[in-house]
Amino acid sequence: MMSQPLSERLSEGYRRFRAGRYTDERVRYDTLAREGQRPRTMIVACSDSRSAPETIFDAGPGELFVVRNVAALVPVYAPDAKSHGASAALEFAVLGLEVTSIVVMGHGRCGGVAAALDPASRLTASDFIGAWVADLKTLDAHTPAAPEGSPEDRQRLIEHLSVQQSLEHLRTFPWITERERAGALTLHGAWFDISLGELHALSGDRWIPQPYDQEG
Repeated sequence: MMSQPLSERLSEGYRRFRAGRYTDERVRYDTLAREGQRPRTMIVACSDSRSAPETIFDAGPGELFVVRNVAALVPVYAPDAKSHGASAALEFAVLGLEVTSIVVMGHGRCGGVAAALDPASRLTASDFIGAWVADLKTLDAHTPAAPEGSPEDRQRLIEHLSVQQSLEHLRTFPWITERERAGALTLHGAWFDISLGELHALSGDRWIPQPYDQEG
């Protein structure tokens, strides 16, 4: 079966990109094409269409190396003959591009986290999602419930703990731990509130809202 042409919405978006941003940053694109990419930061983010890192951080082309997956998860280091998309991206960023920081960014109202917390979710009975979010189910099972917590509070807690767990998983990769100990690589946690447009950063075990110009 032949592939279908792009939707008019995507085609129109491409034309706006060519007439706008590409034209404005033509020199930058030429430089990136000629010299290759050298991003300093890698971001592990969710595939959710509402939480694009390039938009949230107002990043230009070539600034961020981004891998996105369901729930912004980092698996544990497990070298074998299977395919590992997230681990391959980490390896490329750290060993190939030599990024100096990795940010794991979760977000509010995450569908992947919601599926893991819902025993009746049809998604977790599918071919891949259930296995992918299994660690979230375990995390939920081992995290005591707050006496007065609402389902929304519970999901936010697991979203936060998931980022912290992914940071722990990053440190199971020997070449990440080696570079972090040497001071050549830093690891960071972040969480984006979709409804408020706020970014929270992990500092120790506390989540701190990042300042912004409210009049901007």
